[in-house]
Amino acid sequence: MAELLRTNDLGVISVVEGLLAGAEIPYYVSDRNMSVIEGSIGALQPRILVPDEHADEARELLTDAELGH
Repeated sequence: MAELLRTNDLGVISVVEGLLAGAEIPYYVSDRNMSVIEGSIGALQPRILVPDEHADEARELLTDAELGH
């Protein structure tokens, strides 16, 4: 699995999930529950992971949506 994104911004995570689902790219949001449990100090950021074979396509999708470089 390749890490696509790491952020505490739930809005960005939601947008990225929508983009990936729309493009039928499988993904997994890691540490989502742990970031809620640990509170607001931001030590654990949720990460969006995609299979290695979809990483380039997913990164291009985010770049096209102006969510990364």
